[in-house]
Amino acid sequence: MAIVQANGIEIDYETFGSADDPPMLLIQGLQGQQIVWDERFCAQLAARGFLIIRFDNRDIGLSTKTPTAPDPSRPAYLLADMAEDAAGLLDALGIDAAHVVGVSMGGMISQSLAIAHPDRVLSLCSIMSNTGDGVTGQPHPEAFAAMMRSGGDDRANRIENSLAMWRVLWGPHFEFEEERMRGRIERAYDRCFHPIGTMHQLIAIANSPDRTPALRNLDIPTLVIHGDADPLVDVSGGRATADAIPNAKMIEIQGMGHDLPNPLWDAIVDAIVTNTERAGDANARTA
Repeated sequence: MAIVQANGIEIDYETFGSADDPPMLLIQGLQGQQIVWDERFCAQLAARGFLIIRFDNRDIGLSTKTPTAPDPSRPAYLLADMAEDAAGLLDALGIDAAHVVGVSMGGMISQSLAIAHPDRVLSLCSIMSNTGDGVTGQPHPEAFAAMMRSGGDDRANRIENSLAMWRVLWGPHFEFEEERMRGRIERAYDRCFHPIGTMHQLIAIANSPDRTPALRNLDIPTLVIHGDADPLVDVSGGRATADAIPNAKMIEIQGMGHDLPNPLWDAIVDAIVTNTERAGDANARTA
């Protein structure tokens, strides 16, 4: 992993694959450090001929933290600013444009990046996300309640509480991968425990405008992936995203909740790669 200066902050990132291949930028969701993009999933994408870039959004992991306390009425930044962070990371790496894949809040950031810099997004994949219209893609009550349980600062309690949360978000139709999820949670806690950053990100989501009108103007190969059992971002959010973006394709996965179960990785990687092929010969070249 390495750190670069981008958009006035420090961003920690890591790459997989060959620098000679077209770049693919992976953007994580609320409180999701870059390690939530499993190394094996990244390796699968890299093996398909891409330079995979994963990174910590601001206020999470090893990237810059906001020095002020969270204030819901005065957001420190918006999703558009986080999109500029992503664009700044591409600048720092000498990349003109990339295929962009975002999950949950990362899907919102990816959409914002495509809106602000359509020439820098070769293809867009928005996973388990929404348009920000405030109506579709809203959390179910039990999922929101699970997200709001903090578990305190004690490591053991926090890990068990996070596991309980992910059992709710996982959905009922795929076997919960407890060993993988526990390892991910433990690694994230030890790498950076910063719950205030999650509140800043949540405030950024809540204060960002509806992207629907701007999404209607996009002319980018777009894939929307969403589980029909997602309790945190209802599947209506994915449907609204696909409806808003011209010629977007949607894959609705039966039984998938708010994560990417290992048995689905092959199919999801195939779908992402197929969407990049819609970009034709416009693959990114480094500056």
